[in-house]
Amino acid sequence: MAAGQAAQLGADTLLVEKMDRPARKLRITGKGRCNLTNITPLDDFVAHFGDNGRFLYSSFYRYFNADLVDFFEQIGVPTVTERGGRVFPVSSEAQDVVDALVRWARDCGVRLWTGARVEELLVEEGRIAGVRLTNGHEHRASAVIVATGGASYPGTGSTGDGYRLAEAVGHTIVPIRPALIPLDTAGETAAKLEGLSLRNVNVRLKIDGQVCAEEFGEMVFTQFGVSGPVILTLSKRAVDALRAGQHVRLSIDLKPALDEDQLDARLLRDLDQHGKQQFRTLLKGLLPRKLIPACIFLTGIPAAKVANKITAKERKRLLRWLKDFRLDVTGHRPLAAAIVTAGGVALDEVNPRTLESRLVPGLYFAGEVLDIDADTGGYNLQAAFSTGWLAGQSAAESL
Repeated sequence: MAAGQAAQLGADTLLVEKMDRPARKLRITGKGRCNLTNITPLDDFVAHFGDNGRFLYSSFYRYFNADLVDFFEQIGVPTVTERGGRVFPVSSEAQDVVDALVRWARDCGVRLWTGARVEELLVEEGRIAGVRLTNGHEHRASAVIVATGGASYPGTGSTGDGYRLAEAVGHTIVPIRPALIPLDTAGETAAKLEGLSLRNVNVRLKIDGQVCAEEFGEMVFTQFGVSGPVILTLSKRAVDALRAGQHVRLSIDLKPALDEDQLDARLLRDLDQHGKQQFRTLLKGLLPRKLIPACIFLTGIPAAKVANKITAKERKRLLRWLKDFRLDVTGHRPLAAAIVTAGGVALDEVNPRTLESRLVPGLYFAGEVLDIDADTGGYNLQAAFSTGWLAGQSAAESL
């Protein structure tokens, strides 16, 4: 996006790509479907980025979701809006997005070098002068845009090169860590439930005993812990708390549609109507089959106990577990597995109106290399496209 916009404004533009082909990471976004953006209104959209979202207002004012949808329509990628305002290509193929972007950039006049890795940003007399490649070749330029992404999925080429390049010319790098990452949990519960997906649950994130965030939706158990949309959304706060040495716990409300009184009435009715059933059989009307052994173990109610023998104390224990199924978080999957990298080039060192470095004139930043990240739903890709658009425009206009 940055290269194409710069070229459209008449700049002699070279796109330097270290991999053998461009946009390899874009090919795997949205599980290969490429969630391009979201139709959420601007203020709500920015809120998905947390405190750092304010930095993006200038980029989004200049180029936002409707502009992006129009752009892809014009270059041959019609889109469709799905549940939650998520926008995908009609074909559901990320490859179509990649092919169209590369074709468009070339049509705009962008020259593309693949297999070319930048080793160093060249700075002379305090301003950018070009780049030096690992093979020793120096390419002179009056403006350089660093759009190298984060440090996750390194097999796609996303290995954090931009952080190293920016730091070498004086920029502060906010410590990078995984965001949108599956979490590891204590004990064997998650492993025994591996593959089980829970829908319409409410998950609260507790840090040192205090609820700091909660999300409603879908989650899934893995061999190591938990994942799924609600977990990924909560994961950045969990990661930061773990790094700070705090205790992190997930509290899962399996019956969020019922308050405690309503759920207790439901349990009393079930126990009364099915008084001769064993506890394990009774649970089939309450829980997914795979979750029943965990419920029996964690509540301590014997599986073979008949319903009319279950005490009020045991019923209350079952109710508490249904409303507060607890998992202690012990860690997270490696940074390489993160959908998004948190941290990056410090935002106070970049002009949000142009994305030019405040330290090195002629140097621009776009995308995930900046200290911006959001939860899932198309927000991160829109930020990449919008900052790319603005950086490309600004760099070309500066010439």
